[in-house]
Amino acid sequence: MLRSHTCGQLRAAHIGQTVRLSGWVNRVRNHGGLAFVDLRDRYGLTQVVLDPQAAPAAFAGGSDLAAEWVVAVEGLVRARPEGQTNVDMATGEVEVLVQSLTVLNPSQVPPFEVAREINVDDSQRLRYRYLDLRRTRMRRNLLLRHQITAFVRAFLNDEDFVEVETPILMKATPEGARDFLVPSRVHPGKFYALPQSPQQLKQLLMVAGLDRYYQIARCFRDEDLRADRELEFTQVDMELSFVEAPDIMALNERLFLDLVKSVTPELRIRQEPFPHISFHEAMERYGSDKPDMRFGLELTDLAPALAATAFRVFASTLADGGRVKAVAAPQTFTRREIDELEALMKELGAAGLAWLTREAGGESRGSVAKALTAEEQGAIFELTGAQPGHTVFIVAGHAALVAKCLGRLRQDLARRLNLIPEGELCFAWLVEPPLFEWNEDQGRWNSVHHPFTAPDPRDLALLDSDPGQVRAMAYDVICNGYELGGGSIRIHDRAIQQRVFALLGLSAEQTESQFGHLLRAFDFGAPPHGGIAWGLDRTVAILAGESNIREVIAFPKSLSAVDLLTGAPSSVPIEDVHILGLRLAASDPPDASAALPATG
Repeated sequence: MLRSHTCGQLRAAHIGQTVRLSGWVNRVRNHGGLAFVDLRDRYGLTQVVLDPQAAPAAFAGGSDLAAEWVVAVEGLVRARPEGQTNVDMATGEVEVLVQSLTVLNPSQVPPFEVAREINVDDSQRLRYRYLDLRRTRMRRNLLLRHQITAFVRAFLNDEDFVEVETPILMKATPEGARDFLVPSRVHPGKFYALPQSPQQLKQLLMVAGLDRYYQIARCFRDEDLRADRELEFTQVDMELSFVEAPDIMALNERLFLDLVKSVTPELRIRQEPFPHISFHEAMERYGSDKPDMRFGLELTDLAPALAATAFRVFASTLADGGRVKAVAAPQTFTRREIDELEALMKELGAAGLAWLTREAGGESRGSVAKALTAEEQGAIFELTGAQPGHTVFIVAGHAALVAKCLGRLRQDLARRLNLIPEGELCFAWLVEPPLFEWNEDQGRWNSVHHPFTAPDPRDLALLDSDPGQVRAMAYDVICNGYELGGGSIRIHDRAIQQRVFALLGLSAEQTESQFGHLLRAFDFGAPPHGGIAWGLDRTVAILAGESNIREVIAFPKSLSAVDLLTGAPSSVPIEDVHILGLRLAASDPPDASAALPATG
């Protein structure tokens, strides 16, 4: 054995024992003929002492030690001298007086410092990810991810769920995002798809009578990357038979509560049980279907205050069926700050950002102070609850645009005004979302979630007459401004499923080609069923206090979808492309033998 103990294990009880430790050199300090080395592994740090009087060979062998060298030491555990105890280290009461030292592997000078948490360019971190993962923060994040995954498995196992793996090579079907396609060598011209989720397969498992399924599922979506999106991601996926929506929400709420209290007890949960908020209410109050409810700054409809306004911009917007809404901030702002906020609104598509500041003497100033009557301004302040010294920001336009702009504005204002409490989790359930949304560009209906979501039975009569008013039997779990996961009661009746496919513009031939396997399964006794999938990456990031899911994924891609560590995507020999029955662009002549970039 190259070690008898880990570098985070030794305590006062080990004093007098001879131990063997192995790890990385975290830091070297030379003091008056003695060398002090902090030795590191994933468990922690131990200070080891090289003394030329006690072990001259070991001292000489360690004369060249530098950061990130891998060494093994054997020595005697002793108490640190009086006054030198390090209360910030778990092993800070003791040190190891080295008797022998072996260099297992030297290291080049790292491209960035590992021992300290310093800002490092993201491209460097990803290119040398194995070094980045040695850092305390990243190691903590991966260990937290492991603890969360282990907890979820244990919880669901105790609830009689069965873990089932589903295929990675799947049939390509439309599910909202672009599929990654894998060409088949055996069947030239045909393709597998990497699953965006195991949605159809877990429904088929319910038809198979499995009753309660779960999977820590790898999923793939070919879409632009953001702070909370990666090309490949992991979701906690589950499906249950003979349940209704409240059953699934109650189970998952208990799972989240137990998870937080067991794995991250230092975090505060704002409200138990989780509040329920309808899609309509969330959009009206917060301008978002995943609102951060840790702070106020709610949206206010100004129509009652502007019913007779002569200000043309607001009057024409309301006359055309648009909205004029506001957010009141408990502060005044400089001209520069207001210009920054207006630029943000214009970037999101708004024509501008109107504002009014309520002065202490009852007067007001702002971009629309002269355009609105004193009565209208007073009504606006009353509706928004603005006090002297507060500023009201106003956006006018169609409903979706106003919601998007003010929803983003309230988040920006909360950050500027330090209104977001640290260490707090505000969970909620978003319920009653619409089943369909109109795609203006394509002139057809799209599923808001996916085409297997059941319509609310109360709205079945509207499927043909007014699809936009049909509510879905769906629910999202949200937390701190993120959608952690979404689920629904599924359609298990073939006739209703075919009606939904038809509304989405699928012909009978397309339906059979893409979903015939699912529809046939419904003919063999499909039970009522529903489920949910929530993002493991997002959940870990929130519990770790990270704003980007790349910080909790071992080997993520860059924002340009490149693996900087391995160089993927990469070129492949052209013969490997041809054997799949494919040809590239015109630059790929039939007799080409050189390696060309593989695209598409």
